[in-house]
Amino acid sequence: MQVLAVSPHLDDAAFSVGGTLAALADAGHEVTVVTCFTRSVPDPEGFALACQLDKGLPADVDYMALRRDEDAAAMAVLGAAPLHLDLAEAPHRGYGSAADLFAGVHEDDDVWLDVRAALTGLPGDLWLAPQALGGHVDHLQVLRAVSGTGRPVLWWRDSPYVLRAPDAVPGPDLPGGLTPMELPQDLGRRADACARYATQLGFQFGGADAMRAALAGLPEVLLADDRARELALGMVSPAR
Repeated sequence: MQVLAVSPHLDDAAFSVGGTLAALADAGHEVTVVTCFTRSVPDPEGFALACQLDKGLPADVDYMALRRDEDAAAMAVLGAAPLHLDLAEAPHRGYGSAADLFAGVHEDDDVWLDVRAALTGLPGDLWLAPQALGGHVDHLQVLRAVSGTGRPVLWWRDSPYVLRAPDAVPGPDLPGGLTPMELPQDLGRRADACARYATQLGFQFGGADAMRAALAGLPEVLLADDRARELALGMVSPAR
């Protein structure tokens, strides 16, 4: 069967649900990770430029091209195919600070409609998508776009945000009637895939070893309605 994971950024799916995706690929299913906000923006300025400088990258580096290459390497570890949408991250859509990224979606930011349009027609018997734990505006926009598609969706806990705030609540567009479940998951492969995101590990975790230690204790608990649960359990045996 065809599995489609909808990731806001070039690392979110691997950090959050990479072990499950690896297990689904090993079970013989065709796994695609579509990442929404991957557009290269020439000559970034202000906060957008700061987002690459604080990763130790000079201003003349195509930050998103580098991250797309990292994502392709990570997906190869998981056995998944990467698909990159040409949409701009929040710092290129008028969000001017780190605090602004977590202060709610701007009234004039309707990028979720572009995400929804780009997802329309993509194959996928089973979808996976973020709950938007942590409240990052790009995650909220992806949640909103996916929640109205009518597809069977397993909703993942956003990592590393769930590590920092275990009691974080999902975004307001998460559907109701969901209950937790786990599928088989290869957490070793998840860590190996996450290690491919070299530009992010220091900023997000404090380095590769710290990433492996942090994720080792984080099982991939998903939320699902009855339809998605039944479909998923028909594809693999449950982890528990």
